[in-house]
Amino acid sequence: MEQFFEKVAQVNDAVNGVVWVKIGLFLLIGAGIVMTVCNRFFQVSHLGHWWKETIGSLFGKGSASRLKTDRKSISQFQALCTALAATIGTGNIAGVSAAIVIGGPGAVFWMWVAAFLGMMTNYSENVLGIFYRRRNRDGEWSGGAMYYLADGLGSRKGMKWPGRILAVLFAVFAILASFGIGNMGQINKITLNLQSAFFKDETVLGTVSGIPVIHLVIGVVLMIVAALIIIGGLQRIAAFAERVVPFMSVLYVIGALVICIMNYRNIGAMFVAIFRFAFGVKAVAGGAAGVAISQVITQGCKRGVFSNEAGLGSSVMVHSSSNVKEPVRQGMWGIFEVFFDTFVVCTMTAIVVLSSGHIDLQTGFVKEGIQDATLVAQVFGEAFGYVGEVFVALAMLLFAFTTVLGWSQYGTKAFEYLFGTKATLIYKIVFVLMIISGAVMTSSLAWDISDTFNGLMMIPNLIGVVALFPVVSRITHNYVQRVIQNKKIDPMLSYDPEIEKEMAAAIALENAAVVSAETAE
Repeated sequence: MEQFFEKVAQVNDAVNGVVWVKIGLFLLIGAGIVMTVCNRFFQVSHLGHWWKETIGSLFGKGSASRLKTDRKSISQFQALCTALAATIGTGNIAGVSAAIVIGGPGAVFWMWVAAFLGMMTNYSENVLGIFYRRRNRDGEWSGGAMYYLADGLGSRKGMKWPGRILAVLFAVFAILASFGIGNMGQINKITLNLQSAFFKDETVLGTVSGIPVIHLVIGVVLMIVAALIIIGGLQRIAAFAERVVPFMSVLYVIGALVICIMNYRNIGAMFVAIFRFAFGVKAVAGGAAGVAISQVITQGCKRGVFSNEAGLGSSVMVHSSSNVKEPVRQGMWGIFEVFFDTFVVCTMTAIVVLSSGHIDLQTGFVKEGIQDATLVAQVFGEAFGYVGEVFVALAMLLFAFTTVLGWSQYGTKAFEYLFGTKATLIYKIVFVLMIISGAVMTSSLAWDISDTFNGLMMIPNLIGVVALFPVVSRITHNYVQRVIQNKKIDPMLSYDPEIEKEMAAAIALENAAVVSAETAE
């Protein structure tokens, strides 16, 4: 078994180096810049509008963002919660601490840069996802990079087959990624943190072929619970996410803020270290070689993408199932998704780690004996005692487990694209069984495999996003003119004339209902 995992690690390292260092990062940052510039810095220039239309809309009377219009779709808020369920996972806790341990404090800065650009990448993915979505044989919405690659890029002259090939590659990589970032990587961190908090001696129940039995027990329990939810489909996943995601996110942020206040003396030095190490090398200490800026950027961007998934084309598969009619409205939820995931949750984790004293802010090196997998739990334990360790273990359980549920839907949609709606049950069964592998696999290997699958999935998606930037730009400009500037022009809602007619009629009815309600008042 050990020889098998060593061989997998060797192959994965070779692929990872090409996908991320030589291709992925340039494409990721480049796509973010293109989409930001072409859409006139929408995340900043229309900040008030997208804030009001997303999180701000939830507090309005009879919020449309929370309403479901039919049984075949989910509400806009449920789509956000399901997407956040898939993005707020181990990347927000263990992933951020790993980026800091490996790349130094400067990795946090590049995580922010990737997120700022990623807001518009995610926006563009969702706009394209809604614009090119279609209904499957069960009447449910199906959208994602597969569809805008095949029907968007593929509609260009001479691009029919390249578009279809890229769509198939994306679907295959999405399925593989769902087993990595969406399954094994998450389950592995849950197992390690539960074992660290509740079973200090991992051999308490003995071992089987060198694998602690407690890891197998945790894996089996998680597999059973996941099966009960995943087999129920998107409606059950969305209902679970809508209840759990807001609760767990707010609770974690409050806990992190308490630690920040306790370590307030280190806050200033922490921000200095973040910016200083972002543009230089980690200082040489104890004869160790410094970390080059390329590694700092790589770690920051990789962990940022691992966390918020902007550029992967993953969350668009859930956003496309929303009952929204306007592509831009769901795109704005994508902006908020990246903002909350990285600038709020990930930043809280970074402050907790960097203000804890376990990272030397002068040299940027982690202090001896610190493990990135359990660093956040250790800091919480030092602040709140055993309760703190238990809190992080439970937070990791909720964060990571909801990620597993969200990614099961991504993989299901990719599998549906390749093999049809009826075949998705096969995928769900295999996905659930793979949970055991995550529980027994070594932490570093599970994490590295997730990185590689992320990169492979990202490449065809970003090719499609960049190639279709004129479409996104036109849709955005159309929305700004109609909704913000109140100009009387026809909307751009779908590539399919029949769907566009259906959506336009629905919007007209909604507008008429609003006018009628205002008149009645």
